[in-house]
Amino acid sequence: MELGLPFIPTNNDEKGKEAGVTPTTEEAPLVREVASVKENELDEPPIIPDEIQNGSASRTVRSRYASRRPQRRRVTTTLGGSGRPVTTQVRRIDSTRKVREEDPAAEKAPPIQVEQDPPASIKDQPPLRVRERVESPPEDDEGMPRYAPEIPVGGRQERYPGEDGEDREKIEAPGDDIVVQGPLDIMADGYGFLRTENYSQSINDIYLAPAFIKRYRLRQGDYITGLVRPQEDADRYKALHSLTHINGIEPDKVGRRPQFDRLTPIHPNERYKLETRRNELSTRIIDLVSPIGKGQRGMIVSPPKAGKTTILQKIANAISINDPDAHLIVLLVDERPEEVTDMQRSIDGEVVYSTFDKTPESHVRIAELVLERAMRLVEIGKDVVILLDSITRLARAYNITINPTGRTLSGGLDPGALYGPKRFFGAARNIELGGSLTVVATALVDTGSRMDEVIFEEFKGTGNMEVYLDRKLSEKRIFPAIDINRSSTRREELLLSVQELDAVWAIRRAFGQVDTGAVTEMIINLLLKTTSNTQFVSSVNISLNDKNLLDAVRRSRQQESGDGRRVVATPANLIQGTPGTQRIQSTRDDDIDW
Repeated sequence: MELGLPFIPTNNDEKGKEAGVTPTTEEAPLVREVASVKENELDEPPIIPDEIQNGSASRTVRSRYASRRPQRRRVTTTLGGSGRPVTTQVRRIDSTRKVREEDPAAEKAPPIQVEQDPPASIKDQPPLRVRERVESPPEDDEGMPRYAPEIPVGGRQERYPGEDGEDREKIEAPGDDIVVQGPLDIMADGYGFLRTENYSQSINDIYLAPAFIKRYRLRQGDYITGLVRPQEDADRYKALHSLTHINGIEPDKVGRRPQFDRLTPIHPNERYKLETRRNELSTRIIDLVSPIGKGQRGMIVSPPKAGKTTILQKIANAISINDPDAHLIVLLVDERPEEVTDMQRSIDGEVVYSTFDKTPESHVRIAELVLERAMRLVEIGKDVVILLDSITRLARAYNITINPTGRTLSGGLDPGALYGPKRFFGAARNIELGGSLTVVATALVDTGSRMDEVIFEEFKGTGNMEVYLDRKLSEKRIFPAIDINRSSTRREELLLSVQELDAVWAIRRAFGQVDTGAVTEMIINLLLKTTSNTQFVSSVNISLNDKNLLDAVRRSRQQESGDGRRVVATPANLIQGTPGTQRIQSTRDDDIDW
């Protein structure tokens, strides 16, 4: 059997064709290389001089034989019975590279002896003298000790600012747990953080593992109270290891909570009483012409510098005094830092803020977390009040942060930017089986911005309570600058008593065609003559056909004295519905607390 070897044509192919002989081909020989072959299989062993074998040759002779490279030989053999030649390359092993074996008869060098000193004896040493350690007080170098405080085993040491502004060292003993609390912000990957500082991200946030969130069925905005261990140097955040309360309730007593979106909303039927003192005219007027109920969705429409922030402070203080069980949250978005400080010092409630030097993403993130926090409280039956300043700036922040929809309203407003503020404003509702969420937000008008006008028009029909502030009244320094004719509440008959409702309707019909400034100034004078709204309502004895009060108001606005003081009708006579005698009254308001 012949192997299928490649054929190579010979050089005499053309000559063979001319002679009429069939050309033949020569098979290519097989070439293989053998790594090493014993010398006795190839040829006679090489002759090695005796002086190299016995080691007596000189260095030159040894180097000449040692430098020889292994030689290769070509051997031609046949493969099997085919008779085909096979060329094998054989590499010869040079035996001259053998290292000369050590002559056993050679004299070996004697071993080196190392002398070792004898072991020292304790008896030979002199006795040690014991010196007592004397504790000396530490020396102070300009009031600073030279020794470091002792840190317990397993504890940690950190620096904190002292009273004098310098850093001080704080030592935490091992095993001391720290009580922390804050709203829960759940990330997309399942873990969460407790926002311990102003509902925003900080280095003091507490990490919550996904196991905690799944075990206790925690939701976005839950207010968590728990214990954490001191932070190790390698840890980026402190981790919560024990949970004690969820929204002020022990974890084993929370039970199953309903979803906020599945709760049944109804009209507000219980009022927040805002009247506190006699000279608090802002809250007394709102209590009559535009009452705020539990679950109200109110809006304070105001031009710049009309006193909207002051009215929010008055409402917050009134709710804190008359309804201390209600959870009050004041949210300031894109506000001035000094306004934040003033609000924190003026009210007794929770103030969450994002000043105008923060990013729009910060405005949106804080507002959404505040809303989730309020929803969680409503789910457990709490009454929550959110005072937002302002919804116009919140809509502007959403307009920057959302992905563009490709459509633009008048003023450069993206329609998708209204979804977030509408979700915030629309969350206000009164729950049928308990709990309510009240949202009172301010809206800016007359700012010269077309976008602000569009935002107000979008929210104009969504609220069920509106308080309008008048620029002309604020320019005359008449505060509160409330437009009584335009301010109102939907379904106010559910919030006011029969006597209050009759009095308010009669006043609206009597002053419906009168100038706004005249009506507000007259109501302020009437309220100052009474100690409470109840006395004011009981004193107003007018009917739909009684025009004496209206005629008296018109005459009082037309008369004016020469010294700059306005002639007005006597409030006591006007309350009874008769013009009566007129007197001169100063328009200064130094003794009035607006």
